[in-house]
Amino acid sequence: MEQLMGEFPSERVTPTFPFLRTGVDYCGPFYYRQIQRGAPVKCYIAIFVCLVTKAAHVECDTDLSSQAFIAALRRFVARRGRPELIECDNALNFRGAKRELDELTRLFETQQHQHLVTSSCANDGIAFKFIPPRSPNFGGLWEAAVKSLKKHFRSTLGNVILYLDSFLTLITQIESCLNSRLLTQLSADPNDLEVLTPGHFLVHRPLIAVPEPSAGTMSSWTRWFS
Repeated sequence: MEQLMGEFPSERVTPTFPFLRTGVDYCGPFYYRQIQRGAPVKCYIAIFVCLVTKAAHVECDTDLSSQAFIAALRRFVARRGRPELIECDNALNFRGAKRELDELTRLFETQQHQHLVTSSCANDGIAFKFIPPRSPNFGGLWEAAVKSLKKHFRSTLGNVILYLDSFLTLITQIESCLNSRLLTQLSADPNDLEVLTPGHFLVHRPLIAVPEPSAGTMSSWTRWFS
C-alpha cells in the first residue's frame, strides 16, 4: 500500500512572476525600544510568501488592526508589485482588511468621470482566498516561513530588546536569509557552487550580505552589533 498524495493547488505550480500569488501570516508579538531605557513597545511581523518561488517579504506592524495590515499591504505592493491573489487564514484583521478593500473598490467604481488609470487600478482588485478555519495545514508554506523567521530571530537576539532601527535592520536581514535558502540540490561539479534560491527570482543573482567584523575582533559593542 502507498499513501495517495493530493495534488498541489494550481497557484503553487503555475509559473508566474514573484509575489503575483502570495500567502501572508502574522507572528509575534515582538518588542523594541524607542528611546534609551524606555519601556518596550509591542509590535508584530507580517510575512508575505510567494506561493510559486517561496520568496519572503517581511513587514513590521504596530498592532493587529485592519488599518495596520492595509498599511503593510501598501508597503508590500509598493516594493514587490500588486499581487492578484492573497491567501491567508481567517484572522479578524484579514477579514476586516478584505471588507475595507472591497468598499474602496466599489467607491472607485461609482465615481463619475474617473481617471483612466484610477479606473484600471480599481478594476484590477486583489482577490483574497481564506483557508478553512482551524486548519493551519492548508497554510503550511507561510507557517514554515514563520517558524524559520522565529528561529533566526531567537538565535540572534535571545532576550535582547533592540531599538526600532536596529530591529528593522535585523528582520530585513532575516528576510535575506530566508530568500537565500536552497531550492534545488547542489551540482555534482565541484567548480559549480551556484545554486537556485528565491533571491534569484527577485534580483537574478545571489543575495550577498554586507561584510561585518567578527565579534572577536571588535573593540567595543554598540547597538548595531548587539
